[in-house]
Amino acid sequence: MAMIDIVKYEGDNQEFAWKFPNDALSTKSQLIVNESQVAVLFRGGKAYDIYEPGRHTLNTENIPLLNAIINLPFGKESPFKAEIWYVNMAHVLDVKWGTQTPVNIQDPKYGIYVPVSAYGQFGMTINDPKTFLKKMVGTVPSFGREHITKYFRGMYTSHVKDEISTYLIEKRIPVLDLGAYLTELSAFMKQQMMSEFDAYGIELLNFYVEDISTDDDDEGVVRLKQALSKRAEMDIIGYEYKEERTFDALVGAAQNEGSTGGFMGAGIGLGVGSAVGQNLGAAMNEVTQSVLKTETRTCSNCNHPVNEGDKFCGNCAQILQAPEHRCTCGAVVGEHQKFCHECGQSLHNKCTACDAPLKQDAKFCPDCGKAVVDDEA
Repeated sequence: MAMIDIVKYEGDNQEFAWKFPNDALSTKSQLIVNESQVAVLFRGGKAYDIYEPGRHTLNTENIPLLNAIINLPFGKESPFKAEIWYVNMAHVLDVKWGTQTPVNIQDPKYGIYVPVSAYGQFGMTINDPKTFLKKMVGTVPSFGREHITKYFRGMYTSHVKDEISTYLIEKRIPVLDLGAYLTELSAFMKQQMMSEFDAYGIELLNFYVEDISTDDDDEGVVRLKQALSKRAEMDIIGYEYKEERTFDALVGAAQNEGSTGGFMGAGIGLGVGSAVGQNLGAAMNEVTQSVLKTETRTCSNCNHPVNEGDKFCGNCAQILQAPEHRCTCGAVVGEHQKFCHECGQSLHNKCTACDAPLKQDAKFCPDCGKAVVDDEA
């Protein structure tokens, strides 16, 4: 076999790695390496010297590692067999990726499994030619985009499931809201995948998630959309889910005449009638109060709510009920009563108006002048 005089890259510029088809070389062969490329010399499946862009003569000065193996004579033309691989070191920014089949992901807020499909593109460059050739290329004559997509499909499909699930759990985001977080999700996934690409001699420059979609006909997606729609409706009209359930239960009880009688039905009817033109939440509260007969006391002066045992209004100090007069024995007695009807104890030891001490036979209070009523014996 004739020795090759010129070794240069003749493959497609879209290739990441290309093998020179002839392995019959000599110490006079000229190796031409273009910009954004490097050439790697292999012998017996082992990588030896790396050649940067330029023109190189494969003599003993340029192949020191190989020279130690095959013991080339100095200064003479010597034939030898070796493989020359060209590696494209340019930045490639538009490698497409996508999930072939939907990946089931559990929604962190609602616990429903939703099938998710995703696609996008990533950018890469080869930063370790020897590692890339040994781990990725193998025995194929060339290695292009389709090989990258194929080799890494399983890896990024697994990462799509793991990283999206992790991101959802950390951020507490529903699956259907992921479309609003694609930029953050892309950066998160790139950070998680960089080390795995690096193990193959590849630097991951960027990783973009362009779209995430779900199957609208899937049962889990339908249930999740219904739940979100229901929640949105409740947020708009201003009441909570448990209140709606109470309202439904009351309406059902009103329709069942035998369960609670005519009063409940009438109460609900009045409550619903009064809700015309009002917020449904306010109407429901009115219905609930009328049905359960939970009356709230209010002050007769300012209409402020008061508690059952309050004697004065906490808002305007209005007297809510006359204070009870009691004997020391605990019996309730009249305001002007002179003796307790229970124990016979004298009650007019103090003035009923100002609480000043009175003598037993006093007819007027010496402090405020109020007459002491003389009860009949």
